[in-house]
Amino acid sequence: MSELKSSFSVDHEILKPGIYIKKIDGDITTYDIRMKAPNQGDYLTNSALHTIEHIFKAYLKNTEFADNIVYFGPMASRTGFYLLTKRLTDNYSIQLIKDAFAHISEFWGRIPEASHKDCGNCLEHNMPQAKEESKKYLEIIQNWTKDDLKYPVPETEE
Repeated sequence: MSELKSSFSVDHEILKPGIYIKKIDGDITTYDIRMKAPNQGDYLTNSALHTIEHIFKAYLKNTEFADNIVYFGPMASRTGFYLLTKRLTDNYSIQLIKDAFAHISEFWGRIPEASHKDCGNCLEHNMPQAKEESKKYLEIIQNWTKDDLKYPVPETEE
C-alpha cells in the first residue's frame, strides 16, 4: 500500500528547508530534499542545481549504498531535489544526504559527467554556487534526525 503526500497537498506557505518523507511505497522511500523555502524569491540557479545534481549522483554511485538508490533529481521549482531509496533506513538516508552535501561543499576538480558527450546541457554549470548552496544547506540539516522527517502542518491541524 502506498503512503502518499502529494506535493500539492503540502502547505508551501509553511514549508521550510529540510529533509522530509514525501512518499513510502513498499520498500521505496521518496525524500524531499528541500533546500529553499517555496515562493520566497530565493531559488537555486539552474547552473547550481545542475552542478549539485551531477556531483551528488556521482557521490551516490561510489557509496556502499549505490544499489539502494533508485533516483536522484531536481525539483522543477528549483527549491531542492528528490531522492528515492530502496531498503535503506531513514537514519542511513539522512546521513547519506549530509555526507553528499559535505562532499559537494568541499569538491575540487572536474564536474562528473559534464562533457558534451555525457551531459545534455554541459555549458550550464556553476561550481562556486553549488558549493555555497551546499554549505548553507548543511547548516540547516546538520542536526536533522528521523524525528524531523514529517512535513510541517499548520498549527490548527496539530
